[in-house]
Amino acid sequence: MTSVRIALIGLLLLLMLLLVGGAIVPRPFFAPVRSSSGPDDLRRILVLSGPIHTDIAIPLDSATRSTFSFLEASGIPVGHPEARWLIVGWGGRAFYLETPTWADLKPLPVLRALTVDRSVLHVDVAGAALAAQPGVAVFDVDRGGLEKLIAFVADSFASERGATAAIPGAGYGAYDRFFEARGLFNILLGCNTWTAAALRTTGLRSGLWTPLPQSLALSLRLFN
Repeated sequence: MTSVRIALIGLLLLLMLLLVGGAIVPRPFFAPVRSSSGPDDLRRILVLSGPIHTDIAIPLDSATRSTFSFLEASGIPVGHPEARWLIVGWGGRAFYLETPTWADLKPLPVLRALTVDRSVLHVDVAGAALAAQPGVAVFDVDRGGLEKLIAFVADSFASERGATAAIPGAGYGAYDRFFEARGLFNILLGCNTWTAAALRTTGLRSGLWTPLPQSLALSLRLFN
């Protein structure tokens, strides 16, 4: 029993070391050279953090509405005048679709999340008040960075025969939808590492490995 206990303590310490190290070692290691941007060239994006998951909110302007106009056909009102933010998150298919609240937690989706699962994107829209909500971090990026982020998100949608459609019957509310996504989900490279990769396209730096919202948030505060 003593040796087992020592092994478990060692594994726990190793995991803690990896989590801390992953957050405080920057990626990329050296800060990118940024072009000087005036206030008029900056665009605001948001990172929404929950207990285990993060989303990105992209401003809905004419260019964004045009790029994601295909979402309208699935019932997401990206063209609505009061819709100011497009919220996108990536995650494991079983856990994401079948666990809208903690009360819905079931063993099989958890097992899939702990191993390997197909991935999906969850998409929603929000009004201007979103930026002031708890758990929301605000970042200003230049126009080129925002364009790269939009391209990264758009490329994360899986398409069939050139068309992208929502997963039938999958959603938490009136206007949000789920879509099949590119890539496989696992606990080591999950939703928060996808968020970090998306943010790095804008020129923001994150930690080397940020599997938790808390480690991602820490790294974003340290390096940006």
